[in-house]
Amino acid sequence: MVAIFQKRSTRTRVSTEVGFKLLGGNTVVLSPEDGHLGVNESIADTSRVLSGFADIILARVYSHRILEEMSREADVPVINALSDSYHPLQILADLLTLQERFGRLRGLTVSWVGDGNNMAHSLLMACPKLGINLRVATPRGYECEERIVSDAKRFSDQAGTELSLTYDPEKCVRNADVIVTDTWISMGQEKEKQERLKAFAGYQVTKQLAGLAKENWVFLHCLPRKTEEVTDDVFNDRQRSLVWQEAENRLWTVMATALLLLTDDHQPSIAKPEF
Repeated sequence: MVAIFQKRSTRTRVSTEVGFKLLGGNTVVLSPEDGHLGVNESIADTSRVLSGFADIILARVYSHRILEEMSREADVPVINALSDSYHPLQILADLLTLQERFGRLRGLTVSWVGDGNNMAHSLLMACPKLGINLRVATPRGYECEERIVSDAKRFSDQAGTELSLTYDPEKCVRNADVIVTDTWISMGQEKEKQERLKAFAGYQVTKQLAGLAKENWVFLHCLPRKTEEVTDDVFNDRQRSLVWQEAENRLWTVMATALLLLTDDHQPSIAKPEF
């Protein structure tokens, strides 16, 4: 595997390197200082070259268009390890965590409280397909991309699930099973910090806000977290906060993704769960 990291990473990098090693493979990591991606060499040429060296490419990039071009030009599978549009590996880990906790996915209600970012987009793409009801609360001006919302509405209509978007965090979390949030200030948005902190006032996940959810509510955060996003008493609640289990599941889900893409005959040792 060649793993390209335009953006620094802890969970994605470590889970990828450890997971692929456990599968019997080797990983070569390219940081911005190591490669020429889109700088001294075109994305297309880099993708073709790496296809001759590796069986699979994983890329964590700023712009989603880079992944789209790589997938067109590469002769090997390309895994999205994060882009400005989506974070699918994280969502796989989140879904596995919820399956482990509730024993099912279908019928759950997930509430997203925060930025309309790549994590929110990934939930919009995934939840309706698995029978999960999804509510999204964002501040005005920080909504999810309309083209992604449009696709999600179509998936939700096909699956018969609830999909709602609001500017009211309390309305969003009422009677929810799961509360999810993420950073308000992603890498590359540091100059917007004060503006964003002001805009996101009232979106912190607190025990008071979570008290509107179902009695057995749980909390997810893809990390790293800041206290303005979620209070310590929610984040460190050992009964409700699943963040460490969620982080560990990054390992198992990236391994499963690689196996799915590289093998035709792999059979899991346990039965596929009922979602």
